[in-house]
Amino acid sequence: MIIVYTDGASQGNPGPGGYGVVMKYKQHRKELAQGYRLTTNNRMELLAVIVALEAIKEPGYEVTVYSDSKYVVDAVEQKWLWGWVKKNFAKTKNPDLWRRFLTVYQKHRVKFVWVKGHAGNPENERCDQLAVQAALSKNLLVDEGYESGEGPGTKLTGLL
Repeated sequence: MIIVYTDGASQGNPGPGGYGVVMKYKQHRKELAQGYRLTTNNRMELLAVIVALEAIKEPGYEVTVYSDSKYVVDAVEQKWLWGWVKKNFAKTKNPDLWRRFLTVYQKHRVKFVWVKGHAGNPENERCDQLAVQAALSKNLLVDEGYESGEGPGTKLTGLL
């Protein structure tokens, strides 16, 4: 089983943001982080999960994702995501990322566990540090989905 901890952060919402990931498999540990110049906290929370799942190169693993994001955890565990899929993500925020998530989610057996943020969980705290450091770094990428208007679920899609 692969254990994954994730967190997202933004300095302003929207603003510069980042994600942090800690992955554990047997005796192995991997940390991932990246910052973006303009994004939202929810996008970074979801992107952290996506990047973690994409980092697993072989399909079929049992994966437990620990996240302090009710947005991400509840979307999957409460099955909201499947309703959004049926409606082709109409009026859903971040459809670009949810579509990307579905592609990688279906390759594994993924379970989500919500953890309270800033409550002393060492791995969650480390993810928060990674996410904040990434958001404050000089190496900020463009969140194409957000800046193009496709991600936030706006009506600007196709006009920019």
